[in-house]
Amino acid sequence: MPSANPELHRTVRDRLDQNDQRYTAGRRAVVTALAGADGPVTLPELIELAPELAQSSAYRNLAVMEDVGIVSRLVHTTEHARYELAEDLTEHHHHLICEVCGTVRDITLTPSLERKLDTAFDELAIGEGFVLTHHAIDLYGRCARCQD
Repeated sequence: MPSANPELHRTVRDRLDQNDQRYTAGRRAVVTALAGADGPVTLPELIELAPELAQSSAYRNLAVMEDVGIVSRLVHTTEHARYELAEDLTEHHHHLICEVCGTVRDITLTPSLERKLDTAFDELAIGEGFVLTHHAIDLYGRCARCQD
């Protein structure tokens, strides 16, 4: 399994420390697995990526790390939630979600397109008297495999 960069592990350890939580071997394995994944993963996929984790311990660790802002839990139309590292630990991105098989892919837009979206969202928020802090875009459809 690839290892996450040392700076990521320091940041995660510090965030856990600030919340009176320890950075255990199990939590480190979860972070390493999520950092090496191609996109958001289900709990069974996480166990495949980090077979040393027991399912119950992986689930508990995900819950703790979600509570302190290390992990994001994505719930779409599939039977399993998907997990990924929080965006402030990685990079700003969006998701392509297959409505047939439930696959979720991360996508990163060009800086130019992100700026255009930010401008449009800011104008919309101002018009509604809303203070915008960030955005997330999920695009639904069918992946290449499910189009056949």
